[in-house]
Amino acid sequence: MNRPIPEQILSTPVGDLALQSSELLYQFKNDAADLLALAKATVDHLDRALDLKYAKRAHELRLAAGKDTGVVHFDDGQVQVTADLPKKVEWDQKKLADLVRRMTANGDNPAEYVEISYRVSETKFNAWPETLKSAFTPARTLKTGKPGFRLALLKESLA
Repeated sequence: MNRPIPEQILSTPVGDLALQSSELLYQFKNDAADLLALAKATVDHLDRALDLKYAKRAHELRLAAGKDTGVVHFDDGQVQVTADLPKKVEWDQKKLADLVRRMTANGDNPAEYVEISYRVSETKFNAWPETLKSAFTPARTLKTGKPGFRLALLKESLA
C-alpha cells in the first residue's frame, strides 16, 4: 500500500491496516490529519462567506418575527436557506451560589428552581490526604475516554 486515497484506506479492513509498517501508518495518519485540517479550513472559509451573504437577511427576518435568536428560513434562488443563531446562555456561578444560599436561608428549596451539580477537580482530589480521599472515593467513578495514539518518526528516512 503506497499513498492511497482516503477511500482506499476506508475500504481496507482494519486488520489489514494494522499489519502495515509503523512508518506507513504514520504517513497515512499525517496525510489524513492534513486533509482534515484542509477540510476544516475550507468549511470555516465557506461559513464566513455564507455569514457575509446571509446574516443581514436572517437578522431582518428574526426582527420581523420578534426574536433575537433562533431559526429562520428563506429562499435564495433555487436554494432554501436555514439560518440558525443559537441562544447561548451562561450563568455566573458565584452569583448563583449566593442566590441558592439566600433561598435556603429563607426556607425555600432551591432545587425547585436551580439544577445543582457537584464536581471535584481530579488534580485537587489526587492532592488530598488519604482520609479525605477515602470519604469521597465511593462517590467517584472513573471512566476512560477514546484511546488515542500519536506517531512520530524517530528519524527521517532517506527515501
